[in-house]
Amino acid sequence: MTAGGGIVHGEMFPLVHSHKPNHLGLFQIWLNLPAKSKMVKPSFAMFWNNDIPIYKSEEASVHVWAGSDYFNMGSVQNKPPPDSWASDPNNDVAIMHIKIQPGGKITIPKANTSGVNRSMYLIEGYANGVMVDGKEISSRVCLEMDATKDVVLEVPESSTEQTEFLLLQGKPIGEPVAQHGPFVMNTQQEIKEAFMDYQRTQFGGWPWPRDDMIFPQDKGRFALVDGKETRPPAMEDDSQKDEL
Repeated sequence: MTAGGGIVHGEMFPLVHSHKPNHLGLFQIWLNLPAKSKMVKPSFAMFWNNDIPIYKSEEASVHVWAGSDYFNMGSVQNKPPPDSWASDPNNDVAIMHIKIQPGGKITIPKANTSGVNRSMYLIEGYANGVMVDGKEISSRVCLEMDATKDVVLEVPESSTEQTEFLLLQGKPIGEPVAQHGPFVMNTQQEIKEAFMDYQRTQFGGWPWPRDDMIFPQDKGRFALVDGKETRPPAMEDDSQKDEL
């Protein structure tokens, strides 16, 4: 989602299953906009599970939520909103969810361009240690990486669970940042103007009867964009549905 000139959104997660646990893994990633794009028209793109390119081997898998020409997969088909910083391939924005099985190894390729910042979060499965570029790590950390080099990730066979990383990268925008609450601008004056805009317009308002709106369980998963409703491809069984 590109918030642009202002949008109101809710984040409510209804129960999908009544007969078993409802597991949820959530990453909320904020990507700044350059000053020229701060007030663009808001936009939204829905990527269902089948839309996400996945690199798989016997030892590891990588969901490439954003990023092109990695793992020899070519340009990804899931296009970000048009005014997103990620929409320009020259910015080399990449978001990857990396899963490695016990005893597994994977090489994360270097960035496509120079001047790219890269961070990698070790988020799950580190109790028995994980090797990152030959160095052992056994705690939840954020690693600042050298994006000009490939990096090898290894999980010992003694590990009792898969290890998960979240990789974020992109060229820096190179502009001042002012942030307060949900608003991110370039100056404090612009932050004040954003608050006044919301107080005056409510960014288009909220069309539903409740602030914490949850749709009926039997409606299922759907996305509504510009008046058009879409749904994920039909899944064969509940185990596949859980992956969405």
